[in-house]
Amino acid sequence: MKEWYVMRDLKRSNAKLPAYKMLMEKGFEVFTPMVWKVVSRRGKRLRIQVPYMQDLLFVFDTRRELDPIVELVPTLQYRFVRGMYCEPMTVRCEDMERFITAVKSAESPCFYTPGEVTPDMIGHKVRIVGGPLDSYEGRLQKIRGSRSRRLFVELPALLTVSVEVNPEFIQLL
Repeated sequence: MKEWYVMRDLKRSNAKLPAYKMLMEKGFEVFTPMVWKVVSRRGKRLRIQVPYMQDLLFVFDTRRELDPIVELVPTLQYRFVRGMYCEPMTVRCEDMERFITAVKSAESPCFYTPGEVTPDMIGHKVRIVGGPLDSYEGRLQKIRGSRSRRLFVELPALLTVSVEVNPEFIQLL
């Protein structure tokens, strides 16, 4: 049965063929949270998309298909569940699809690791009614002095994204 496996890419950040590109070329469904970054190349400033966390990627397939690739590529590894012997981390399909939809619906998603989201950043519990995030429930991000509203969508214990939401779609719970 196919699952979303959480994996690590141990290649350097400037590698020509990072694991997420290599796996996509081999036909795997891969998701890597990407952010825009300005870099200088040969004296010119370019805006490129790079992974938010260099070593984090999610692959949707079976262990039987992934194991030969992991054995073949020494810099590609499963992330394992803490306290469990050789149990690869997986994310429920519903959670992953919800997360991917939220990231793709946002023009400028902001990613946070679990330790970066503090209680004073978390606001009202809301439900989104309408728009691309219809029926999503979550908490708003508190941003002092900002007119925009951002919703937290999380992959428990892995990653959280805040995406901008149109205020007319917000319903307080």
